[in-house]
Parts: sequence; structure tokens; C-alpha cells
Amino acid sequence: MSALRSPKTYAALAAFHAVDAVACGVQVAPIKKVLDDLGVPDEIRPVLPVVKAAAAIGLLSVTRFPALARLTTAMLTLYFTLAVGAHVRARDKLVNTLPAATFLATFAAMTVKGPQRG
Repeated sequence: MSALRSPKTYAALAAFHAVDAVACGVQVAPIKKVLDDLGVPDEIRPVLPVVKAAAAIGLLSVTRFPALARLTTAMLTLYFTLAVGAHVRARDKLVNTLPAATFLATFAAMTVKGPQRG
């Protein structure tokens, strides 16, 4: 079994996105700085915690609704494609772009493979 198909991987990534949703919601200093550096408009920022919370729920659905979990990984692939694009557009340092690029590759691979069956 591939680690990318494991329900434990989905659960771990869901936990990450849940914590990230809270951090985005309260705009902890490092996240606020990144959003400022990337030029994310203030009116877009309240949407980010909602998107991240929805992602966490979608990832957690893997055992009961594997198709929803797979759709979630596809949407996260799109989200991180846009994030990498924002970093590139802002001419951000590679070290700042790397986490988004890593998530992009991870979620793209998870979408292609799909979750583990039964």
C-alpha cells in the first residue's frame, strides 16, 4: 500500500489543514506576513479559513466517501497551483515557494492514485 493512499495520510493532512484554518482565521503574524508579501487582498483573506476547513472535512471523509476525498485532493491541487503561481508572480524566494510546491505535488499524486479501497 502506498502512503499517499492511506487513510492515515488523509487524516494527518486534514489535521494540518484544520490547524492552518484556525491560524489563517486569527491571522497569526507569519501567515499575515506571507499574505501581505504575496499581495493577497483583504477581502479574499476571510475565505481562506473556510476553504482550509472544508479541505480538512473533505480529507476526513476518505473512509466513508472516498470520491469526495479524491475531489478534495483535486481541488487542493488547484489551490496549491494558484498558491505557487502567487509566489512566482510576487517573485518570492524559492524557500518560501517550496512548501506550496510540495503540497501541490503531494495532492496531485494523491488525486491520481486515489484513496485506498476498503
